[in-house]
Amino acid sequence: MPSSKSSGACPQLKCHLRPSLIPLSGMRIKLEQLPQHLQKQTASLYTLFGNEPLLILEAADLIRAHARQQGYTERELFTVDQHFDWSDLLNAGNNLSLFGDRKIMDIRIPSGKPGKEGGKAIEAYCNALPPDTLTLITLPRIDKQGQATKWFKALETVSTLIPVYAIEREQLPGWIGQRLARQQQKADLATLQFLANQVEGNLLAAHQEIQKLALLYPDGGLTFDQVKEVVLNVARYDVYQLSDAMIAADTARYTRILTGLQGEGTAPLLILATLAEQIRQLIILRKGLDNGQPPAQLLQAARVWGDRQKSVMTAAKSISLQSLTQGLSDAAKIDRIIKGVAQGDIWDELLQLGLRFAIPDSRQFREKKTNF
Repeated sequence: MPSSKSSGACPQLKCHLRPSLIPLSGMRIKLEQLPQHLQKQTASLYTLFGNEPLLILEAADLIRAHARQQGYTERELFTVDQHFDWSDLLNAGNNLSLFGDRKIMDIRIPSGKPGKEGGKAIEAYCNALPPDTLTLITLPRIDKQGQATKWFKALETVSTLIPVYAIEREQLPGWIGQRLARQQQKADLATLQFLANQVEGNLLAAHQEIQKLALLYPDGGLTFDQVKEVVLNVARYDVYQLSDAMIAADTARYTRILTGLQGEGTAPLLILATLAEQIRQLIILRKGLDNGQPPAQLLQAARVWGDRQKSVMTAAKSISLQSLTQGLSDAAKIDRIIKGVAQGDIWDELLQLGLRFAIPDSRQFREKKTNF
């Protein structure tokens, strides 16, 4: 009886789809490619990783909804913490449903660090993916070192990897416009820029504010006054955004982010360390450029990676070595103020440090003034 039930538990639809659940090799797709990917195939293992909770959640919801449409009626959720027993995961993968139902294995690793035991368990799981199972693994942002680990390489080999990148400041107005269009609303560029300023660095809050506009106003165009009346300032910043604003010569944004960091209680020493490290990178690049060294070699020596390479190199070409050296001297002064061995207003000094690079005319004036 059990054997006949086992053979009868595979309807034609289920058997027809099964080949597409066995990946020949892993692949990496962009987040925006996910809907089209799901229309064509269903992978047996998906891995989402990144530090945008809203986008991670939406992508995971899309994968789970697709799985349910394909007949995955069972779901097991595993949230990995320091007390997690990895044998539970392996046992669940080996336990087939009594009714022959397909299931979703939803594995969440908030720390992004499974540890030695977890790493081996992930490798073992990838080497023997359970049948009739769609596995979804969600991780935070994994750095270069983390992506070189054996367990991540195992995921890379058999999984459909979907990196979820942050929405950059220049992309944010367009992203908001697309979200408004989904709810049959639109706004002009100035209003979208205002919205972006209000919600920068906090996509979850941005999503809520956009939904609020759908509840309060009808379809069609939104005026600036309508948006300003209901949208709260829910922007959340980090020190790296401050550094980016400094080298981009965006005075208004630098001031706004620094004020936001002060309001959030960010430690001045952390801010200073980030800005000082950025200045040191620029000095390495500036000296190398002056000596005719190849930009690619310089970027590697300065440890500048990924999307930041272009903006950092542009800044290095436009800021003089004298100004950079003076900036590092200013940073040393701020460090003494923080430690209480020098007098001054810490937040004003941090503002002036950023403005030294953000306002070219001011920088030139200060350089000339220093010569007297």
